[in-house]
Amino acid sequence: QVQLVESGGGLVQPGDSLRLSCAASGRTFSAYPMGWFRQAPGKEREFVAAISWSGSSTAYADSVKGRFTISRDNAKNTMYLQMTSLKSEDTADYYCARARASYVTIATRTYQYDSWGQGTQVTVSS
Repeated sequence: QVQLVESGGGLVQPGDSLRLSCAASGRTFSAYPMGWFRQAPGKEREFVAAISWSGSSTAYADSVKGRFTISRDNAKNTMYLQMTSLKSEDTADYYCARARASYVTIATRTYQYDSWGQGTQVTVSS
């Protein structure tokens, strides 16, 4: 079982940028698609971005397209989420996750993931 640890969250102002990191343990990190999800208070967890095992394919929620960039460094067992032009509606706990199946190119649904980090809080407020 892989262990995932997010970091990089914090309190920022609207328009600011932030980069989240997800460090994974184990040797199978590079074999699986990965994703970022977020959950705001009182709301369900929602998809943010996903990346294929190689990093060559990515997908984004419409709400973050053009502002967020997902990437991964398989040599470092780490995935990133670069967030720019942050808005108050981006405020949430952000979770990284590893896909359940390695043969899936991109996974955008919560049920397609079986390993989750503990989350890192992002607050966008003036």
